[in-house]
Amino acid sequence: MKTRVHGARLLLSAGMAVTLAIGMLVAGPTAYAAGPATVGLGTAAQFAVLAGTPAVTNTGPTTITGDVGIAPAVAVTGFPPGTVNGTIHKGDAVALQAKVDLVTAYDAAAGRTPVTAVAGGTLGGQTLVGGVYSGDALDLTGTLTLDRQNDPNSVWVFQAASSLTTASTSTVALIRGASPCNVFWQVTSSATLGSGSTFVGTIMAMTSITMADSVTVNGRALARNGEVTLINDKINNSCSAASIGSTKTKLTYTGSTAAAPGASITLRATLKTSAGKAIAGKTVTFTLNGVTRSAKTSNSGLASVVTKAPTALGSYPIKIAFAGDTTRAAASATASLRVRVSGLAKPSDPRRAPCI
Repeated sequence: MKTRVHGARLLLSAGMAVTLAIGMLVAGPTAYAAGPATVGLGTAAQFAVLAGTPAVTNTGPTTITGDVGIAPAVAVTGFPPGTVNGTIHKGDAVALQAKVDLVTAYDAAAGRTPVTAVAGGTLGGQTLVGGVYSGDALDLTGTLTLDRQNDPNSVWVFQAASSLTTASTSTVALIRGASPCNVFWQVTSSATLGSGSTFVGTIMAMTSITMADSVTVNGRALARNGEVTLINDKINNSCSAASIGSTKTKLTYTGSTAAAPGASITLRATLKTSAGKAIAGKTVTFTLNGVTRSAKTSNSGLASVVTKAPTALGSYPIKIAFAGDTTRAAASATASLRVRVSGLAKPSDPRRAPCI
């Protein structure tokens, strides 16, 4: 009898061990469902606000962390009293390139699949995991919760076939590690954010973006063709640093440093990693006398533009910049161009008598 009981215990123990082993296999590393890929913004990633025409306008003490840009228009008003913790680009080469990259990003977001339809376009009261969500006009009243489910690859892409509107005091909430850097709103017309609302993600609107009083955005407001209007708002592009890589880079200026007024000059710089490896195919900007020009680097890392020296005598600063990309850090350098009249004869000494 003891033998049978002992055997039964051995069988039971073995069965429990097998069951436990199977359970451990099932409860192994978490498998995440495949979701949409993130949307690459290129050089538009550094901008908190980007507009087309006619202007970026602000009223009140708006605070923006990140760059502000507009192209092809050049009007940016209301700063101050608003403050920009970044650079304002008015129709320059940096803004123009960012607009090109915005079009690419907008089209990429519009093409993301598979799509889950948002019934009636109503986002309020829902909790959504990563995915692509679409509706005619998307509307948020109350709270929309985005749940990462601790999946590091979670990305949300919202596609509005017409407009995006948020009611006053509405909120987009992030839980379980959801990141505003992985939330994208592709809006076929315009976006309007109600007063006191809290919003996250990158808005890419075909036309315009309007924010009422005291709106908080953790992300970006990027309008392809229209204006961006702000009133005492707070926009924090916390994703800008994350979009730039960590490989250190260096710019070395080797262009013109002196010229006659209006003479042809060459602005030239070499872009390399800190280890001395040339970086090809990247945009380098040169700013001289308030005008910014850009050029792509060659296989040897060389970028150059030919232009004219200012016509007034004096010393002019040259600012050279590389915005960085997903693997390389940004870099900048400065130089100086002296505009002078060369070859002037020295005045004669009045103390010397003329030769007869």
